[in-house]
This record gives sequence, C-alpha cells and structure tokens, in this order.
Amino acid sequence: MAEAGTRTTPAAAAATVAATAVTAGGAAEEASDPNFMTSLARGLSVIRAFTEREPNLTIADIAKTTGLPRAAARRCLLTLMQLGYAGSDGRSFYLKPKILALGYSFLSSAPLATILDPLIEQVSGAVQESCSAAVLDEDELVYIARAATKRIMSVGLNVGSRLPAYCTSMGRVLLAALPEAELDAYLARVPLRPYTERTITAADALKRELERVRERGFSLVDQELELGLRSIAVPIRTAAGGVVASMNVSAQAARVTCPEMELQFLPRLTKAAEEARVLLVRARGI
Repeated sequence: MAEAGTRTTPAAAAATVAATAVTAGGAAEEASDPNFMTSLARGLSVIRAFTEREPNLTIADIAKTTGLPRAAARRCLLTLMQLGYAGSDGRSFYLKPKILALGYSFLSSAPLATILDPLIEQVSGAVQESCSAAVLDEDELVYIARAATKRIMSVGLNVGSRLPAYCTSMGRVLLAALPEAELDAYLARVPLRPYTERTITAADALKRELERVRERGFSLVDQELELGLRSIAVPIRTAAGGVVASMNVSAQAARVTCPEMELQFLPRLTKAAEEARVLLVRARGI
C-alpha cells in the first residue's frame, strides 16, 4: 500500500533526518547538555512545522505547532528568510526550494538510498505499481526512495514523507526486526489510533501480527491506513542478517487481491531485496 498518514512535503522532510522536535518553550531533554545548541534545535523544529497540509504558516501557527515563544519563532523564521530557506508573502511564511539542499546532503552521502533507487525503479516497472523503500526514524517510517507509477492515494508520497509504522507494511517489517525490549517500549509510548476500521489498534494483536511477519519474512497490510489500498513489504538485510530498511509494492485493492499480491509482487520484491543485500556488502562491507 502506498501508505498515508502523517505526511510532509520533501522540503519540510529534508530537515527531519537529523532533527528532533523541541518541546514547549524550546526546552528539550538535551538542554542540560553543554554541547546541545538550543537555537539550532529551535530552527529545525520550525522547519518541521511546515507540511503538505500546512505549507503556509504565520508566526502564531509556528509558535503553536512547535511550542516556541512567538518571539523565538519569529527570529527563526527571519533567519531562515535571510539564508534563503524561507519566504514570506507579508503575512505567512513558506519554505523555499533551497531547503532541499539539507535533505540532499543526506541522500547523496547515503549508499543505501543510492543502491535502492534503481532496484525500486526495476520492480515498479516490472509490476506496473508503485514501489518504495523506507527506514525507521524514531517512531515513524521515513521514505528514502520511491517510484510511483500513478497516484493511488488521497495525497502524494515522496522521499522524506513520514508515516506511522504500526499500520504500514514497511513499518511492520521494521518493527518486527526490533529487539523485544525496544518493541515493547515502542508499543508503550505510541498510541495505536485507527486510520480505518481495519487498523489493528490493540498492542497484543499487533505483537501477534509482527510475530507472523517475522515467521513469513514479509508483511501484507490490507486497507489499514487508507481504505482501498493494499501493500506488501519485505526486509532489506545486511550480510549478518540485520534489517536496515524495507521495500514494498502498493496497489489499489479493487485491482489486486491479497493472494495476487503474494503471487505477483512478493517474488520480485524478494529478489530485489537480495540484490540490495549483495550491493550493500560491496559498498559498505556489512
């Protein structure tokens, strides 16, 4: 399933790779660390406030979203404007294309995204459906590569888009690979809200499903994040067997059944994941 949920534009997502949101008043947990730069954390939280749904924000909007004082939000916005990362129409602010340079620095230096791009294009072209790859960042799924043949979702997804992990096929593959203690901590802090009537929202039921994912070696999610969408995903592993990412194919439920997804898409995904493993060994020796 090309999966929707919490969504950001590529520009806003560009700064989220290394950023952590700041709590009210700019007081982050790391504030007591003498090496922690609060002003930088505040600036990154301002960038993260812009989303596909909210591409234009006022100072008051930014302050409310980030928990920063209005004066601090204003200084961050004006600094971003002076540096060319943001613009203003006189009332609201918006991100400018230059912000993409922040994300490009990560993508251009990350062998994983570079390796997966052509493999995803191949799978997408072969099955004529959208194909993506993602990693787990904090509690969310983050897209690092994507080939979309058509728009089959309520909104578009791009590299940098963030989605909930618990009700997405790629997210479940990644959660299934977590050590038990880390998975329990995730389930304890993340609210499992229903996106559709099919969404698994009970922690014990989700744990059983993740065990099934581990046993089968893939995850198939049927309309749990958005009605009418199905997705099947496999893990991308290192030579030692560790899971570093996941890869999926998504399709409209009216066009492809669950058994057909396993029959038509799973073999190609599995082959591409194995090719990725070999390439990662050559690139990084892992």
